[in-house]
Amino acid sequence: MFIRAYLRASTSEQDASRAKSALDVFATEHGLRIAARYVENESGAKLHRPELFRLLSDCEQGDVLLVEQVDRLSRLTSPDWIKLRNLLDTKQVRIVALDLPTSWILTAPTDEFTGRMFAAVNAMMLDVLAAVARKDYEDRRRRQAEGTAKAKAAGLYKGRPENKTRNAAISSLLRDGRSWRDIMDATGCSRTLLAKIARDRRLQAEADAAIRAAEPVAHR
Repeated sequence: MFIRAYLRASTSEQDASRAKSALDVFATEHGLRIAARYVENESGAKLHRPELFRLLSDCEQGDVLLVEQVDRLSRLTSPDWIKLRNLLDTKQVRIVALDLPTSWILTAPTDEFTGRMFAAVNAMMLDVLAAVARKDYEDRRRRQAEGTAKAKAAGLYKGRPENKTRNAAISSLLRDGRSWRDIMDATGCSRTLLAKIARDRRLQAEADAAIRAAEPVAHR
């Protein structure tokens, strides 16, 4: 049995490694050793997360997916949560979450009856917490939208300030031909932000090329 820790934060401004110490303490207290850690800066509302699916690809039957909280694994819609659960069930991966004590027993050997009983209870509680996490996500999005609308109406909305230092570093790494995976690992940025900066660079290059092409005409 391998313990695979999944550490996720919603954006590059948040530190996905923050939960590392809590997971390490849990593992030590339960006599476990974390074999691998998968760190990701992506929204839990997205099903397709590169590091999560790399973890699942690495998993063997009976491995444990360890998370600090269920919402680190899922803020998914009901259909997407069912897809993820089916994949986990097919691979027989056990989810252990620090905020779900009924899951802790899945890391210890038990008799068949006890194991099946706790697996059933844990599955039900996972569904409940996943639904709560999704509702919390939708509530926060709704409140943010309402707050933004009020700020715009009052002429006070300025948007999120740009992290110019980080974005310049991303642009420089793109210019050097580094892979997207290397850039995300080096800067902690999300794939969405990286795609935006890559698109902006391409558009700027096209605009610069158009200006250079027009210069001889302008000087005639």
